Amino acid sequence: MPQTDNDGVETGMAAAGRSLFVTAQDGLRLHVRAYGTRASRALPVACLPGLARTAADFESLAATLSSDRQVLAVDYRGRGKSDYDHNPENYNLQVELADVLAVLTAFGIGRAVFIGTSRGGILTMLLAVARPSAIAGCVLNDIGPVIELSGLLRIKSYVGKLSQPASFAEAADVLQQRFGSHFPKWGDADWLAFARRTFTEASGRLLPDYDIKLATILDGITPERPLPPLWKEFDALARLPVMVVRGANSDILSEATVEAMRARRRSLDVVEVADEGHPPRLADPQTARRIAAFVASCDNAASSP
Repeated sequence: MPQTDNDGVETGMAAAGRSLFVTAQDGLRLHVRAYGTRASRALPVACLPGLARTAADFESLAATLSSDRQVLAVDYRGRGKSDYDHNPENYNLQVELADVLAVLTAFGIGRAVFIGTSRGGILTMLLAVARPSAIAGCVLNDIGPVIELSGLLRIKSYVGKLSQPASFAEAADVLQQRFGSHFPKWGDADWLAFARRTFTEASGRLLPDYDIKLATILDGITPERPLPPLWKEFDALARLPVMVVRGANSDILSEATVEAMRARRRSLDVVEVADEGHPPRLADPQTARRIAAFVASCDNAASSP
């Protein structure tokens, strides 16, 4: 049975990492998956998933990174094991940024390396404006200051609208039909694992592992109303180590945007993942090693006078 510590964090053991719960500023319960231990000299890592994704997306990468440091992967409100919000208007970047800050406070983390996938990368850039001292370095996974409208409209077409499969095997088929062109090298085991990270079993049914009311976030995005660029937010990372990971098949982060980011800061570390779309899994050994080396370099930069 989970127990509540004095600092408001509940802990319980899980097969991979520990399952923890943090109380948000409005009382809603947020789930965090914690790996490794807090080392005295190694920076902790905070992993922030995509719009309708969960902490489970980081399981493989967290196992790689947590050998010498603490790694936290967050379920935003309305996703995974976190509470769903009765007011879907609270599924917005400002509230989610406050939730991330609540997690950092609960764990006593003043500074961390952030790995932000898609929406998680947007939150990282917003954090750089709101609390720049919290970021020791960051990995922006398939996201940048310019978000391609075509990719956003594609995401809008399925978030909250996935069919209800009868089994995880059927779910894997559904996902492969929808995303197969973006991830052409995935095998059956990959699609089944993706299905298990996308759906959850409840009362004998498979449901998306998020509140379907999340779809309201995308209501205002139309061809006439794309998202505004985030160059000011990206520039707030100017003094920090930054890595950008791009899926070669991405329709969210374009090559042109990556080049524009590189033009603004020549030290940008860029990794392109072949045969993957939006977003790369960060699970292949080569990419995981690059990220691990980047995180270690942030340790060195933080300790330099």
